[in-house]
Amino acid sequence: MRVITSNLNGIRSAASKGFFTWLGAQNADFVAVQEVKAQHDQVEGIYSNPGALQGYFHYAQKKGYSGVGLYTRHTPTEVIRGFDAEEFDAEGRWVELRFDRAGRKLSIISCYFPSGSSGEDRQRAKYRFLDRMYPQLQKLRAEREFIILGDVNIAHREADLKNWKSNQKNSGFLPEERAWMTRLLNEGGLMDVYRQLQPDSTDTCYTWWSNRGQAYANNVGWRLDYHLATPAIAALARSETIYKEVKFSDHAPVTVDYDFVL
Repeated sequence: MRVITSNLNGIRSAASKGFFTWLGAQNADFVAVQEVKAQHDQVEGIYSNPGALQGYFHYAQKKGYSGVGLYTRHTPTEVIRGFDAEEFDAEGRWVELRFDRAGRKLSIISCYFPSGSSGEDRQRAKYRFLDRMYPQLQKLRAEREFIILGDVNIAHREADLKNWKSNQKNSGFLPEERAWMTRLLNEGGLMDVYRQLQPDSTDTCYTWWSNRGQAYANNVGWRLDYHLATPAIAALARSETIYKEVKFSDHAPVTVDYDFVL
């Protein structure tokens, strides 16, 4: 089972840079996308059914903002948009596909965590999101296996960004954010699949680069894009790839192959 996550920073922009051409050669089972930055009429019939994949989306109410999608070649038993958090559901941050078959319950989720980099108001919103997300994931874990895919906007460890010393007071690497991730992976029982496969990687692990300066050219990056899975699913992860040969957005797609068949 091949699973990909990619923050597109605009589905139309990524398409113009060859994202869907690349995707057509990946033979993916699931493709989670974030920051669609489009509405239904700008996606349906244009980007909604690439190749053998069917897309399911949760759009933001605000035009040109946020939004997530999830493509699959499998027919879900249920599609869930939003996670009963009015403030964040209006921003289009969660789409979940459920597959309940032969006693097995599995969810694949595309989720876009808020960024707090634009100011204190958005950082407070980010903390509210984290406060709401933790119990959401714990409730889900008690009911079913799942993989949550997306731009988490948190670099968990010092190895997850180039300039960790100078970013300790910046959103994305704040102590409170990193502590939330530690709690999720320890008490919360989820697995960081990339780190399970590549526990010691540093410069090769980055998935996002600032558009300022020469960050991409100099590989001054952050690892912000994750596969987070329940232990039974994470144990089936066999290989990972961060695709950097073509730059579709300021993020790179993260692919994991799992030894799992729906």
